[in-house]
Amino acid sequence: MILTPLADDRLSIVLAQFAESLSVPQARAVFARIAEGANPARATPKNSIKNNADALDLITTFDIGLKPGAPQLDVSWDGSVLRGETEAYVLIHEVAHFQLAAPARRRLVDFGLGPGPETGDRARAAQAQVLFGLAREREEAMASLLGVLWESELGHPALASLLDQNWLE
Repeated sequence: MILTPLADDRLSIVLAQFAESLSVPQARAVFARIAEGANPARATPKNSIKNNADALDLITTFDIGLKPGAPQLDVSWDGSVLRGETEAYVLIHEVAHFQLAAPARRRLVDFGLGPGPETGDRARAAQAQVLFGLAREREEAMASLLGVLWESELGHPALASLLDQNWLE
């Protein structure tokens, strides 16, 4: 959820100011790829089908198991497989969690981070939680940014996620 709405006529100005604030050339280059086209919209219905297929391919690349159904049925990650029926950007965010989680936490429900926004069985996810406070928030932020980077790499609307996750705040 965007904390501070950004008017369309201000977007290019804010993006340019943010880019100028990045002192590391590689960071500027990565940000330029994310902001390319400066379209803050989510994928169109046609593109969302392709993006979902890309996300499922990425999941397969990491040898992550999938099971049918949405995370609202129980949890996103049950310690061995991922619920596959959700938006591409959510799936990619879960891949980022998989990449960042210590091997022991990969066996925990929702990577030991507690319930997320899509979690249906909140009690089960809370019971498995082992990261709290700043450590949990730090990992969520890293997974958020890694997911945005994956979206950019895959040609998905990474700017929409960057804005939704308030990286310009």
